[in-house]
Amino acid sequence: MKVRKAIITAAGWGTRFLPVTRSQPKEMLPLVNRPLIQYAVEEAINSGIEQVILITAMGKHAIEDYFDRSFELEYVLEQKGETELLQEMRRLSNLVNICYIRQKEQLGLGHAVLIARDIIADEPFAVLLPDDIIDSRVPALKQMIEVYEQRGTSVIAVERVSPQDTVKYGIIEPKEISHRLYQVLSLAEKPEPQEAPSDLGIVGRYILVPEIFDALAATPPGRIKEIQLTDALQRLLKQQVISACEFEGVRYDTGTPSGWLEATIALALKDPDIGPGLRQYLRRLL
Repeated sequence: MKVRKAIITAAGWGTRFLPVTRSQPKEMLPLVNRPLIQYAVEEAINSGIEQVILITAMGKHAIEDYFDRSFELEYVLEQKGETELLQEMRRLSNLVNICYIRQKEQLGLGHAVLIARDIIADEPFAVLLPDDIIDSRVPALKQMIEVYEQRGTSVIAVERVSPQDTVKYGIIEPKEISHRLYQVLSLAEKPEPQEAPSDLGIVGRYILVPEIFDALAATPPGRIKEIQLTDALQRLLKQQVISACEFEGVRYDTGTPSGWLEATIALALKDPDIGPGLRQYLRRLL
């Protein structure tokens, strides 16, 4: 069955960006000239996704407004003759069919996925975490969908991490199938370096089969009272094969101020309008 639907999670507090996230959703922070959430939505669209389910929370109205029509703004742009901007604003409101679900309590990524069960129904689906911006020629999610179409299994995105960073990631025990493709033998949630089964860390892209919902429903909350998707995947692994795709591309973790700044500089340098001037400025500055 085709992967038509994608869940994008945007319900977190954004505490690492306080105080700006007191009133501004972290997902609406600008990355060059687009908010973070738009990169995830466009990656989904460019991977063939037809419906996006955005998991939001209290105080996230700006996300809904961003992808909605703004008739007043369109009228102003039309009167000013700003044709290109007008077309871009209309394009944004027609990107894809989006529905919104509120996560009333921040009970973990697994819980955020579980509350979309009724909308996903019995279809395979994607999950994207907008903190992870992946710059690649072929969208990372599309690379994973191709693996799903070949193998018919759940697929998780992985990348090589340094030994000291295993405590920040779910880590897989891999069995190599082919170049950049693995069968997952087990998963460990944020292990110490000496206990990590490999250096392949799970990052924020998943293709999941509907059986994950039963696994999530049976997964108890962890030590911080959150339902972890990694724990549910470990449960699912007892019943069926899970694959891992070491995607081609560069990932930026924009969930921290330093990672967000790195992504902003890297992507701005690639922009044909901004890059040349920014490069000259950085040379003078450094």
